Amino acid sequence: MASGSGSGSGSGSGTGGCGAGDCCQIVMDELRAVTSREINRVLQTAMQQQQQLAVPRPIRRRAIVPRDRITAHHRLYADYFAPEPRFGDNLFRRRFYMSRPLFLRIVGALERRYEYFRMREDAVGKPGHTPIQKCTAAIRQLAYGDAADMFDEYLHIDESTARECLEFFSQGVREIFGDTYLRKPTPQDCQELITMHKSQHGFPGMLGSIDCMHLEWKNCPSAWKGLYTTGFKSKHPTIVLKAVADYRLWIWHAYFGVADSNNNINVLQSSPLFNDQELGVGSAVSFVANGNQHNMGYYLADEIYPMWPVFVKTIRCATEDRKKYFASRQEAAHKDVERTFGVL
Repeated sequence: MASGSGSGSGSGSGTGGCGAGDCCQIVMDELRAVTSREINRVLQTAMQQQQQLAVPRPIRRRAIVPRDRITAHHRLYADYFAPEPRFGDNLFRRRFYMSRPLFLRIVGALERRYEYFRMREDAVGKPGHTPIQKCTAAIRQLAYGDAADMFDEYLHIDESTARECLEFFSQGVREIFGDTYLRKPTPQDCQELITMHKSQHGFPGMLGSIDCMHLEWKNCPSAWKGLYTTGFKSKHPTIVLKAVADYRLWIWHAYFGVADSNNNINVLQSSPLFNDQELGVGSAVSFVANGNQHNMGYYLADEIYPMWPVFVKTIRCATEDRKKYFASRQEAAHKDVERTFGVL
């Protein structure tokens, strides 16, 4: 009984153990199958996405414009720089905002100093733009204020090259001519100005004429239009330029007014024109007028300027002959700065 019972019990335990192992194996196989199917599904999805991304699409290549630089140079030379140009001096000054000798002087100075303004070959061996082409592209942008590729069909200079010409042209002009023209007058210059204006206008001690000009800012940002728009001049944004010019139209002082400076007084108050005089380091000048010795020069100004000793203004409603004569001479001499603005 005991042995039979033990035998049955052992047999039952062995059979039950084998059944549990089979179940575990079945479960493991099913898990592997599910995992394999999931992995295959993920791989198939990734392959499908990769195939969709690999669909050929049109390649956008850079358009190459065959520009004939040499022909453009010959046309430009025949139009403006030949011994007998197609367009004369008047049209040259009108379109370049300067005379032909002055333009050629600038071109020669840039060409001698900078390799960029010399004629070179590009990467494929074709001749590049000539110095007058590059300087013309820069001057036209400064003169007209339009897009960089405005004269592409005439000069055969693309937009990026024209913008590069403008940057190098502006930098070169500052570096070459800055020490001569973009500086304060020395005591010797001030004495020469006094002598010149005395002989030309009959005003001893005159350093120049001062006035303001409103320049229209066509590309002013919309957020700034309210700051640079004044009602009594125009409805468009303007920048106020205050300048001092002499009889030769040499601007030896220029100052652009900050935001909200919309008249001569505001610009004058923020201008650094008299900073040196206030610090006592200004240029010392001397002249004799009506038998009196003076050690400070003056500027011819219009009526809006304050009653300062450095400003000599006209006489309104003059009745006496000598006052009428003074007013006429002062107004005539003050046109030096107005002529300068006309050139600008």
